Amino acid sequence: MEPQFWHERWQRGELGWHREEVNPLLELYWPRLGIATRTTVLVPLCGKSRDLLWLADAGHEVIGVELSRVGIEDFFRENGLVPAITADPPFRRYRSGAIQILCGDFFDLEPRHLSDVGAIYDRGALVAIKPELRERYVIQLQTLLPVPWLSLLITFDYPQREMDGPPFAVNPQDIERYFGASHRIERLAVIDALAANPVFRERGLVAMDELVFALHPHNSRSEP
Repeated sequence: MEPQFWHERWQRGELGWHREEVNPLLELYWPRLGIATRTTVLVPLCGKSRDLLWLADAGHEVIGVELSRVGIEDFFRENGLVPAITADPPFRRYRSGAIQILCGDFFDLEPRHLSDVGAIYDRGALVAIKPELRERYVIQLQTLLPVPWLSLLITFDYPQREMDGPPFAVNPQDIERYFGASHRIERLAVIDALAANPVFRERGLVAMDELVFALHPHNSRSEP
């Protein structure tokens, strides 16, 4: 979506994607990836997710990227944290302890911003991006990040014709197309998302799955 769309959603408090608690899928599946503590984790389009806190408590350095200054300041205020704020053009960098959030457009990132990243947690980024921009998003990740990198990826799969995104549908074939050349794709879970999110039924869906993937880089210790 256009940046203005997201800014307006934050200003109006229309945050249907936000959850007040830590995502239970993160708690359940992240430990299975075997990512070493102190590994720097990238959380793209992080909003004000409490998942950042969980990752930091698990011993990681965490770098979030978020377009909305409102969302970032809400995150620190609501969690009783006072960040140091510095300029890192074209971003503003907010940091408290092991958590830092870059305020700006994901597509403006440069390799220097993410030079230490070794893993990615994507709960809401890929499904928030219009299908026609996803290739650009994937290329951006591959250009920015040192390899190899592990990832926990959570998406939604449903008939796209039945509902306008976001969230947009991202199915296993999409994941293979985007990441199969660089990663082994492991599907960890398929969950009925309508049971827990009846609002999507109200938007016209008759079926919707939440999918959890682990992305293991080829030629790494994570390969079988």
